[in-house]
Amino acid sequence: MSEPTTTPADTQPIPEVQPAPEAFILTAGTIVTMDAQLPRASAVAVADGKIVAVGTLAECAEVLPGAPVIDSEAPVLMPGFIDPHSHPFLSGLATQLPAQSIAPWNAPTWSEVLSIFSQAMAEHDADVPLLFNGFDALLHGRPAPTAADLDAIFGDRVAVVVDNSGHACSFTSALIRSRGWDATPPQDPVGGSFARDAAGALTGVSFEIPANTAVLGPVLQQLGGNPLGSAAEYYALMARAGITSTSDMTFSGDLAPAYEALAAMPSSPLRVSLWEVSTATDPGAVATFAAGEERLVKQGVKLWTDGSPWIGNIATSFPYLASDATRRAGIDPATAGGPSAMNYSREQVDATLDACAPLGWQMSFHANGDLALDFALDAYERALSEHGLLGSDHRWRIEHAGAGRRDQFERAAHLGVHVSLAPFQYYFWGDLLDGEMFAPEHGARWQAFRDAVDAGVVVSLHNDGSVSPPTPILNVQTAATRRTSSGRIHAPEQAIPVDAALRAHTIDAARTLHREHLVGSIAVGKLADFVELTADPYEVPPRYLAERVQALGTWVGGARVDLPEFLAAAHASDPAPHAHHAARGRTGHSC
Repeated sequence: MSEPTTTPADTQPIPEVQPAPEAFILTAGTIVTMDAQLPRASAVAVADGKIVAVGTLAECAEVLPGAPVIDSEAPVLMPGFIDPHSHPFLSGLATQLPAQSIAPWNAPTWSEVLSIFSQAMAEHDADVPLLFNGFDALLHGRPAPTAADLDAIFGDRVAVVVDNSGHACSFTSALIRSRGWDATPPQDPVGGSFARDAAGALTGVSFEIPANTAVLGPVLQQLGGNPLGSAAEYYALMARAGITSTSDMTFSGDLAPAYEALAAMPSSPLRVSLWEVSTATDPGAVATFAAGEERLVKQGVKLWTDGSPWIGNIATSFPYLASDATRRAGIDPATAGGPSAMNYSREQVDATLDACAPLGWQMSFHANGDLALDFALDAYERALSEHGLLGSDHRWRIEHAGAGRRDQFERAAHLGVHVSLAPFQYYFWGDLLDGEMFAPEHGARWQAFRDAVDAGVVVSLHNDGSVSPPTPILNVQTAATRRTSSGRIHAPEQAIPVDAALRAHTIDAARTLHREHLVGSIAVGKLADFVELTADPYEVPPRYLAERVQALGTWVGGARVDLPEFLAAAHASDPAPHAHHAARGRTGHSC
């Protein structure tokens, strides 16, 4: 791939972290505030973790006379990046040991995937289950493996291969037998399903969270490990990309103690907003955290209309194409997509909205296909009207919106709905989307950044970890250039200015999280969360942003993040109170 797909800062030397005093003045080559009232500064004054002055060194010294001046030595200081749609805890379990990554950015070809399989079998006893995460039929160039395919590789041992989208799993016959599913196949749970042969027997593929839970739970429980250590590694990956605030879009109450433990660790690098899955026993339940709302807050409830473009289960009004790519991926245009890809009925969705909207929760809908967006907007409009919320500052959300049209974005703006777009979908799959997966009039304009911005909707950008690596600068580059991983450009008219893309990862992302009073810009009264950069993103040609702009480090609450200290504490923690989380693995991921 022509552009970096991992955070360039991974290769930077780790500076020695010195504790900051309670009150100090921080300087840098330039400070990009993302505050329209004062776009640039040369110093920022911090007291008790909050910003008390922004401007020149002299102006900051007037507010904090005698305060020590700390030169960050960074060419650029900006507000910490915000990834408003992620799954940090479960992504750690999915991508860090004992799970093994076969994602296309780690293993671009199927032959490389097979090498990882072989090495894992050689390194683990036959009675130890194997878990691999990140298979992608389109980028790996073959259909999702069935039990028969995996049996030819793994023989009589339990192995699971999780689709990179998180919407499907493949598993061996040994796993089927170990659960007694060969004799009594499980029923399809609400919101999920199992692939079956003509006789109803499982063929070794599951779809969506509830079915994937049944497959993965016991495997991850047996693999063990330290869930907090794995999650902390993903926290650190996000921090190295310059991220200081994020969300968990598939939270459930049982994860609360784990998030509390991570928040309490020294130099914890992330603030996390939480959306509870609508399938929870009581998704509208109140959640409070000892860490305090600045660190952890339950913000809303999450639903999902359709699935993933890469496995053929998104709801579109237009068909998948019959091409070499879709054939290799096992996507049948005769059955893929369309209204049948919906995960829930309107009645089910309306019931959830009616239960949660009166409680004040910020609702969120996963929706990729255009039919899925219409479904979500129809449901939102009814519920907003029914509950007297039209015209209010509710900020209900649409996630991904891959096939979103201008009229749909205009409707979202009219309803006060925010849209979080996914540049990684275009960057990694854009060449396939245009003319291989869909006709050019649909595939070329996938992730229509310009249409969304021009429609007046509040736009944020995200990576949906671990569906793609956390790369906010690469997201900005992609939105500003429409350049894919190969360097090709599709629908260049859908590019947006660098400033709009940066806002979508800072202040506008903060608005989507209902956190703009705390983060997203460097302004008086906000939390002192910063990222240090190697170069000014406004001064670098957009096509070179990911190459030339690297995160050097982050500050959270006026303290420079010490990732080695954080990781050491996480890995040294007692795994016993959180061991049950291993059973969840990827089961709540990528919605």
